[in-house]
Parts: sequence; structure tokens; C-alpha cells
Amino acid sequence: MFKSIVATALISALTLATHAEDKPQLKAPVGLQLYSLRTQFQAEGPAKTLDRVKAMGFKHVELAGTYGMPPEKFKAMLDERGLEPVSGHFSWDRFKKDPEGVAKEAKALGLKYAGTAWVKGAGAFDEAYTREVATIFNKAGKVLADNGIKFYYHCHGYEFAPHGDGTLFDLLVKETDPQLVSYEMDILWVFFPGQDPAKLLAKHPDRFVFTHLKDLKKGVATGDPSGKTDVRNDVALGTGQINYPALIKAAETSAVKYHFIEDESPTVVDQIPVTLEYLKQFQK
Repeated sequence: MFKSIVATALISALTLATHAEDKPQLKAPVGLQLYSLRTQFQAEGPAKTLDRVKAMGFKHVELAGTYGMPPEKFKAMLDERGLEPVSGHFSWDRFKKDPEGVAKEAKALGLKYAGTAWVKGAGAFDEAYTREVATIFNKAGKVLADNGIKFYYHCHGYEFAPHGDGTLFDLLVKETDPQLVSYEMDILWVFFPGQDPAKLLAKHPDRFVFTHLKDLKKGVATGDPSGKTDVRNDVALGTGQINYPALIKAAETSAVKYHFIEDESPTVVDQIPVTLEYLKQFQK
């Protein structure tokens, strides 16, 4: 009987070990896109909100503005709390009109990367416009590179209209210089228009340097290329529709350097801890 119990225990242990080895691992650090707490920044002020970020256990952050504060002062507040500003979003107009100014501000904030998250104009996002955007990306990327900053673009859903054997997003990737232009995959904004985030990451493994980790509420229809959905459709990871184990597995062999949680929902303060708990299973 004792030998039987020991044998069963050994088999169980080996099975668990095998499953642990098979489980995908988050190899890149997990940070927070501070836009997630935009309401708190406005209501509580930067100091208390950044205290929240630190208390949640984050070490790396992505910026989306400084809430009226000079870049140097905002950077000092991050430093005081041990928060590393890796990247930041800036407006599309600034990249078109003043990429040198973006580079200067990014350096003052201590950023390694500066990017934009919305380039859709009033007209259609078609092939001609995609090529126009790619040209501006390359020019902005060169200016930033000359200043020691790397340029990136955060996809937003409207880029996934069919084009040739792929999509306009594939064309955008093809027409941009990989030495000057990188990408950030917002998982929800890939999934919502009907794409598979894991397959897209595998298709362009060397171009995505960041992800935005977010999930889409169950029951919400996909196939919408508008780039817009109710913020209440952002739910904690693991409670929505997206296959995160497959995405994390694909990220293991990609160029992704950081994963940033972005939760735009009004219940973000309650949802971030749930997301962090869900991600623990993928962390060593």
C-alpha cells in the first residue's frame, strides 16, 4: 500500500512538473499604462495616484501625458516611487509637425520609446493613407533615433481592413523601416476587429516591442474595425474572451520587451488586482 501511495505521488509530481514546463511564461516584465488611472490622476492628483501604482507593485510604467506637470517634475515623482518610465504616448499631430519637440520631451521624461496610438483622420483608412502614415512614421522614427529614442505605433483596430493577402496593418509593417519603427500590440484592439493576437504576433515576431494586456467582455461581438467600443467592455484578464495562454506563448519567442496592463474601464481600481492575480500563473 505504501509503495502504491508513493508511486501515485511520484506520478502526480511528474505530471505537475510536466504541466509547469508546458505552461507559457511571461518572459517580459509587466508594467502599467498610466492612462488606466486617468480618472484618479484628475480626482486625486499625480502624487496620490502614483502612490497607488507603487502600492500595486508596479515597477515599470508607460505614460500618456503628465497631467499638466512639467516633464522634469513628473519624472522626479516617478523616480521618488521607484517607477521606471519606459515609454510614452504622444499625439499624432506632434509627430507630424514637431518630432524634435517630442524627442526633447521624451528625453526629459527619461523614456526609451515614444509613440502614438491614433493616426486615423477624418477620411477612410485606406491603402493610400496607410502609405502616407508609413512615410511619416519613418521620418519621425529617424528624428527620434537621432536623439536616442525609439519610435513605436500602438495599433487601434481600424488598420485591419483586408489588403492583398493580409491587412492594411501588414502593409504598414512592410512599408516602415524596422530599424526606425516598432509596434505595440493592444490585444483588445487586435481581437475586437476579428484578428487573432497570437497569430499576428507570430506573423510579425520582430516588430512588436510592447503589448497592452486587456480583455474583452464576454458576449461582445467582434469583427468591428471602428477602433471604438464602450470602455465598460474592458474586463480583468481571464474573465473575458481572449485566449491569453496562446498570446503569452507566442510572446515567448517574439521581440516583446514589456507587457503593459491597460484597463480603461470605470472599475479599473477593482479590476487591476484581478488581472495581476491572473497573471501570476504565467510568472516564474
